[in-house]
Amino acid sequence: MAAQELFTVSLEPNPLACWDDESTASALRALAVRLHSTGISLRETAAALEQFGVIRSHQAVWQWVHRTAETVPDPPTAEPSRVAVDETAVKIGTEQHWLYAAIDVETKLLLGAVVLERRGTDPAAEFLGQLAEKHDFSETTFLVDGMGYLTALARCDLRGHLDYVDRNLIEKWFQTLAMRIDRFHQTWMGGRASAARWLAAFVYYYNFQRPNQALNNRTPVEEVQNR
Repeated sequence: MAAQELFTVSLEPNPLACWDDESTASALRALAVRLHSTGISLRETAAALEQFGVIRSHQAVWQWVHRTAETVPDPPTAEPSRVAVDETAVKIGTEQHWLYAAIDVETKLLLGAVVLERRGTDPAAEFLGQLAEKHDFSETTFLVDGMGYLTALARCDLRGHLDYVDRNLIEKWFQTLAMRIDRFHQTWMGGRASAARWLAAFVYYYNFQRPNQALNNRTPVEEVQNR
């Protein structure tokens, strides 16, 4: 089997709409976006494509990443029993913003991630409210690290308690994200919208494509679907 046919089989079982009407084979574009999500720079990714006889600039690869972010599916609807939630600081241009994220402790599915301008009870409640519109939290306990989150949960009619052990799963996800970002970015350029698009592509990679050792090398989405 030719290399390009191999990637078509293994990387594109469910092609995204953003791959239509492009001159470069869609499997190679999917490969390029995945390589960049794993930690390969845009220029390194463009160099890898040259091994398949495809000459594209790193700017073209960046456009593929952004187009992917605009068409990737949301995480599947989940009914988690325990969810770890927290926020971490991110820098966009010269301004500090806050990345809020929540993860299912059992399936490792990242339920949502959003960049907000402020930190506090109000932004936390806003984020939790958005999550509650997508997922069934009727039997869910949220694991948090501060009283502000307990207030935010009460505003959204959700329940939770302080936890400094299992909640660390969200901290590990932040570390995974930070290792990916820190290799190429001292600060996000292009504004909040650009950062949000890159984040959407990374979340898609994490949930749908990245094997997780804690799940016997299944992806979080596969774990959810097998339950």
